Amino acid sequence: MRKNSPASYFLLFIAILVITSCSKFSKLQKTGTDQEKYDAAMSYYKKGDFYRSGLLFEELIPLLKGSTESELAQFYYAYTQYQQGQYNTSQFLFKKFFDTYARSDYAQEALYMHAFSLYKDSSPFNLDQTSTFTAVSAMQDFINTYPESPFREECTRYILELRSKLEKKAYERARLYHKISDFNAMSLKSAVISIENFRKDFPDSKYNEELAFLKVESQYNLAANSYSIKQKERYQDVLKFYQELIDKYPTGKFNRDAEKMFDESQKQIEVIAKAEVERQKLLETQPDPANKPTKVTTPAISEPKGQ
Repeated sequence: MRKNSPASYFLLFIAILVITSCSKFSKLQKTGTDQEKYDAAMSYYKKGDFYRSGLLFEELIPLLKGSTESELAQFYYAYTQYQQGQYNTSQFLFKKFFDTYARSDYAQEALYMHAFSLYKDSSPFNLDQTSTFTAVSAMQDFINTYPESPFREECTRYILELRSKLEKKAYERARLYHKISDFNAMSLKSAVISIENFRKDFPDSKYNEELAFLKVESQYNLAANSYSIKQKERYQDVLKFYQELIDKYPTGKFNRDAEKMFDESQKQIEVIAKAEVERQKLLETQPDPANKPTKVTTPAISEPKGQ
């Protein structure tokens, strides 16, 4: 007869323990008093069993309204969701706790955890950044509410990290408009606008020199591929954007390439100016339509009837 190994006995022991534990928890849910459930929820939390702790707190909260345990039950319930990685739920529960118990000893921590949960729930930079904007706003609201808080330094660091993510997203969007433009007027216009918005939002960004050059290049391509009636103004904008680039970065690594577009834009403006002069001269040699004699016509005379 084959003897069971020690590992088999260990697995059997674990299985029995799990079944017994589940049976005990199920019995507690069905027949336990509110106090027994509250004590068990706290015990599960301390042991790190946040799932069962959360189930009990969720069940208890409506039943504990008005009691001394209600405040802690809601506070710890929010933490059970946070500890399970349910950050969108935990941020909501922490904010709800803060709004309900604004004078609680746990209010400051709850508002911080609301902001921190939003920080944890923030999307990667290449996805929609609505959650990141919300997290930045929540962190700033916390600092404004508790300017002397020991959490202030952490919040400031998280805000910088989140803004870095927003900066990266805006940079990639601006570059994308430029990259996919394929000399399409709408995409080139969008590139210029996006780059200008980036500069306003992130004036100290490390990406600003590159984007300032791409702004010159996008505007140059836009001018070169425009209808003649719009070219002069758009080439003039190339000169303006180039000047902004060299004023800000006089020894920049993109200046040589930008200068080529500056020179070509000047040449095109001169060509356009000469064409305008020639056109004006041609118009001046044409007779004035106002002095041209008007053709006179007389109405036809009808034959007398009945003759």
